[in-house]
Amino acid sequence: MGMEAFRPYASKFAEVLGSLAAKSGGESSPLLVPREEVKKVHIILCTSDRGLCGGFNMNLIDLAERYLKKQADKNIEISFTAFGKRGRDWCKKSKLNLVDQYIGVVGANFGFNVASTSGRKLINEFLASTYDEVHVIYARFISVGKQVPIIQQILPIPPIESVEEDKAASSATYLPEHICEPSPEELLNDMLPRNVFIQIHSALLETSTSEHAARMTAMDNATKACNDMVNELKRLYNKVRQAAITADLMDIVGGAEALKG
Repeated sequence: MGMEAFRPYASKFAEVLGSLAAKSGGESSPLLVPREEVKKVHIILCTSDRGLCGGFNMNLIDLAERYLKKQADKNIEISFTAFGKRGRDWCKKSKLNLVDQYIGVVGANFGFNVASTSGRKLINEFLASTYDEVHVIYARFISVGKQVPIIQQILPIPPIESVEEDKAASSATYLPEHICEPSPEELLNDMLPRNVFIQIHSALLETSTSEHAARMTAMDNATKACNDMVNELKRLYNKVRQAAITADLMDIVGGAEALKG
């Protein structure tokens, strides 16, 4: 499923989830409850496997480095899951706690099972208090020329706006009331883990699309730079050639005048 096709699905899923959360209460699941004290944070870092895509990977890594600096004085233990070789290599080079790695996913054809497998593992670790928070760093696709690094919390699941709050914010938008069978609490327990899987899958799709766009832009810029260099060298060659021809003509004319004298 492509990024453009997945975005409406993720948006509708969040809408239904918000409706269920409003009916069942904000603390009906441990996946919704923030920890009183955050001491262990896990980061999912999405990068590419290959280079030649400009500053795409460095922008993502810079965001991770800024987050590490921001948390440096808080005595927080930070670990990583790396999607992509560039992020994995950075974690190893920086001697960070790399818990898991997935190579050959970003930029390739992958299924929803990748997100569900990694997401289920993270949920189990969160419920076991191995992690107090889980964040994902990915590149959000805006256009071919613009990809924005984003850091987003996925566990505990951030507060979901209720239908009533959405209605108050935008009275012109119609938001339907969802009829639930079975109860909202039972549905919520099933949908909350799926929401984590969807967030991870969406981040991977966004990063994959952004990688291809960044590589296209980088290759286009490289082609233009090469053409500019060829044109500049041609101009330089023509100048040197013209100067040599002029010098030869001056020698011939000077020799002819000397013979006449």
